[in-house]
Amino acid sequence: MRLTDLLHPHLDGVTTVVDAAGRGLRLAPYVHLPDGVELVTDDGERPIEDHELVILSYGPDPALHGTEDDCLATLARLRPGGRGLLLFGHPGQEPPYHRLLDGLVAQRCQVLRATPLDYVHLRAGAVFTRLTADELLPPHDWFGRPVPSDGFATTLRMADEYVLAGLASRALRARHLDLERRAEEAERARDTGRDDGLADRLAAAVREKEQLASALRGARARVDVLQARVAMLEGSTSLRVGKALVSAARSPRRGMAGLPRELYGLWRGRTAKSVAKRSAPAARAVAPVAADDRLHLVHRAFSSAPRDRLVIVGVLTDRTAEDFAADAVVNRPLPHDGALLVRRTDPDAVVVQLSACTGAGPWSLTGTGLAPDLDRRLAELLTEARASGRAAVLWRDAPASAAPGLARLAWDAVLDADTGVRLSRLDPAADGTERLREAFQWDSTRVRLAELARLVGAPDPLDERRVAVLAAPRDPHGVARLVAQVLGQQHRPAEVVVPDPAGLEELDAAGVAVRTGLPTAAWIADWSDLTEDRPDTLLLDLMCAQEFSGADALGHAADGEDHTFVPALRRPLLVRRSLHLAGAPPESWCGLGHRLFAVRGKEPS
Repeated sequence: MRLTDLLHPHLDGVTTVVDAAGRGLRLAPYVHLPDGVELVTDDGERPIEDHELVILSYGPDPALHGTEDDCLATLARLRPGGRGLLLFGHPGQEPPYHRLLDGLVAQRCQVLRATPLDYVHLRAGAVFTRLTADELLPPHDWFGRPVPSDGFATTLRMADEYVLAGLASRALRARHLDLERRAEEAERARDTGRDDGLADRLAAAVREKEQLASALRGARARVDVLQARVAMLEGSTSLRVGKALVSAARSPRRGMAGLPRELYGLWRGRTAKSVAKRSAPAARAVAPVAADDRLHLVHRAFSSAPRDRLVIVGVLTDRTAEDFAADAVVNRPLPHDGALLVRRTDPDAVVVQLSACTGAGPWSLTGTGLAPDLDRRLAELLTEARASGRAAVLWRDAPASAAPGLARLAWDAVLDADTGVRLSRLDPAADGTERLREAFQWDSTRVRLAELARLVGAPDPLDERRVAVLAAPRDPHGVARLVAQVLGQQHRPAEVVVPDPAGLEELDAAGVAVRTGLPTAAWIADWSDLTEDRPDTLLLDLMCAQEFSGADALGHAADGEDHTFVPALRRPLLVRRSLHLAGAPPESWCGLGHRLFAVRGKEPS
């Protein structure tokens, strides 16, 4: 929730908002007060009257949020009927409200509403008021509206809710602590096992590599000796004389007549070679050219550009490999070239999908105990991955009992989830907009690959969903409208590009970068007209349509088409960054080979 959404329902009868928050906080860009309400800075001495609302802050950084003593001193100056907004900067879901609870009770202050805030340095807020009589005020519901009730009913309601909320919160807190403890124990066990076995695995890998290198050097030496012997035998006079005699014997009528002349030529050639050998320096032997094993990788995906995509070597099913290839570089090893593929492509991770080991394909029956040779090949593939410093990940998208042998291998991480759905495989007409949004946010292949990328420290595929909003607010009302529309989007923009960033501190605190100059996000949305009403699903639906279609620009078409490719857009709403920076007019986009996709949305009034 935004700070303004928490504050504004409690401004009835308030003429002045007193900023008594920490010295490091500047709250003016956050509150967006209505006309008739003035924001003033607290002097630390004057009382807070009944027509005023004071903003306090308390957090882990005293220089930014202030201290507990500052809050208690301000509460002491609150007059009956005065109101306050307490902001917490502590991370986590449970701010230390107990440190101020006694002070609130001592000053006869009742908390009316508390909710989390969506800012980096402000995590929660609570609205309170100092009572004027010995009767509780009705609390507020989730929408900030007072719950109608009399004094006794309010007390009874709050007492009941306190007990029931405590029951739910204790169970959730116990579950949370248990999960944290299990995660810590698993992390310690994994680190211990990794530390204990890493040296042994590395030593075994080094020994195996040295043995293979020694065997390879011995084989090449033997090949060189044999090639030298063959060359010596082929060049010997005895062999050539024998060949001439055999040829003459096979065809006596023609061969015997020319035999003396051929033998004489051999004798002359041998004499000339011996003279040349004595007069010229010895010729330097030319080493035979070894076969290049990289020829086996001609069909593999490889790029020499800076790596900005996830690269995996994956034992995957055909469908999964096709879906992953839309957002990552996918190399599929075969049982005979897996280790070589890891060395040549230097992947971010080696991924083994359990379904690929139980279905049809070159790795079928791996881990089932029915194909020991495939199990050995997979173990060699994982050994090569560890020797290269790459993570080995088991993608367990099927019951582990289907291939129990995989559990005995050493994995750096295990993903217990399906591989997601590629949005282009959905039908917006049949599946509906809600299913498309749900898949985009939670179940898409790109989301699954993002989890893998976070595990192995690779480029995040979700960076392709970053949107930059271009706007130019001219007055405080335009600034407030821009902030409200940006923070209200279900698919929040990654950055806002404006000529002047003044007054947009709330966006930066909410995690939206405010920039001047050129945008850096992958997609551009032009919001120059801030008077337009934009629904909160605008960017979400546009990005869903883009990921479904793979288009370069999306917007409204002249004839009102929806979810279809068109030759021209009447009004572009979302454009790829490279296309936007190219500066070509929208009328020429289709002729230049760019794909345009029409979506039907809410038109500006």
